[in-house]
Amino acid sequence: MVAQARAFSPHLLVTVDNGISSVEGVEAAHEAGMRVVITDHHLPGATLPPADAIVNPNVPGCDFPWKCTAGVGVMFYVLSVLRRVLVERGWSQAGQVKLADWLDLVAVGTVADLVPLKYNNRILVSAGLARMRAGRLRPGLRALLKVAGRDVASLSSQDLAFAVAPRLNAAGRLENMAQGVECLLAPDAASARAHAESLDALNRQRREIEQDMRDQAEAAVRNLHLNGRGLPSGVCLFDESWHEGVIGIVASRIKERVHRPVVVLAPGENGLVKGSGRSVSGFHLRDALDEVATRHPGLLTKFGGHAMAAGLTLPRENLETFSQAFAAVARDKLGDVPPGLVVESDGELRAEDMSLANAVALEEAGPWGQGFPEPLFDGWFELLAHRRVGQNHLKMTLLHEGHDQPQDAILFNFDQWEALHRVRRVHLAYQLDVNRYQGRMRLQLLVRHWLAHE
Repeated sequence: MVAQARAFSPHLLVTVDNGISSVEGVEAAHEAGMRVVITDHHLPGATLPPADAIVNPNVPGCDFPWKCTAGVGVMFYVLSVLRRVLVERGWSQAGQVKLADWLDLVAVGTVADLVPLKYNNRILVSAGLARMRAGRLRPGLRALLKVAGRDVASLSSQDLAFAVAPRLNAAGRLENMAQGVECLLAPDAASARAHAESLDALNRQRREIEQDMRDQAEAAVRNLHLNGRGLPSGVCLFDESWHEGVIGIVASRIKERVHRPVVVLAPGENGLVKGSGRSVSGFHLRDALDEVATRHPGLLTKFGGHAMAAGLTLPRENLETFSQAFAAVARDKLGDVPPGLVVESDGELRAEDMSLANAVALEEAGPWGQGFPEPLFDGWFELLAHRRVGQNHLKMTLLHEGHDQPQDAILFNFDQWEALHRVRRVHLAYQLDVNRYQGRMRLQLLVRHWLAHE
């Protein structure tokens, strides 16, 4: 980053959502004559970088109450204070800057960063969604929502998480994040549409790569079962053919399957391996990596992240040692057999409560997200009919036990097709969802977990 910035001869380098671990990077910037301001929210290491200023709610001694603020939120607050200070010092032009106009980006960045959606994060996302639903969003976001088939007027945090964020991230995962930035900065609808269509194509390519990697990763997990050793408490998976831009998504999918911490790694540059991890409740992933580094000095080149997600880099020759060390730390904290998946439900719904009106009411009570989950219900259903839609989505017609009206339902990323023909009854954990199509609204159940009975 410093080498790239040097070409512009800047006096000041400001980071956003990174830098808290960049001790050497800040030193290099100082040597190049730059002052450095770090804005970040990631957990700091033992040594803070020698920046001229650090704004991070998680550094020791910071009394800012909302520690889970996303990186984009940190920068939004920095700009808010900067505007106030400039106005106080007589720069009247600063008072004309309307930071509320950027709340659409703050909302997208907060949701995409997977931070807990509570306290100030919830306020920022709510404000951003309200502006977007009213049509006050930049052309790039409008174009991304259009190619994803989402309605701006009924926009939710789930649309940001599953329609906007994956398309923006696809550029950085497969090519260059600049494409996503250019889309967000597009000045008009025509240029925004071109960028959005390009990002949509990249996202389709990303899905294909992800599916191939996921199939290989699941085969590797099955092999661990078959070789008699069983799954370790912390799982590490690596393949020479894997794409480093998709390892985080694959780690998340495999974690959902095995219900234990997972690190997926792929070849990087200069003999290094890059990894991305996803964790389970009760296992702080960034702290676990710190424990690995403490037990094995020099094993990791660098690492960072949060409780539930983290990234790391290490030399290729250290891969096997890291895999064993990570499994050992996980075993110490979780035991030999980590607890399986526990689904917490808000209970069963009565027939009269399973309604479109309640689905709309829950939608309007959002935004829902990390740390502030939408209500989840459960119940037994008879499976009347099913079909495949899209690549791997299961569309179902169900009859709730005790009800007399069939109900539509959908389960995304279904992976049990072989056994489906034998299933007659299912125990589902689901959310009430509003299915909007051709101007009509219908109730459907959005299935999150299922347990089949033949």
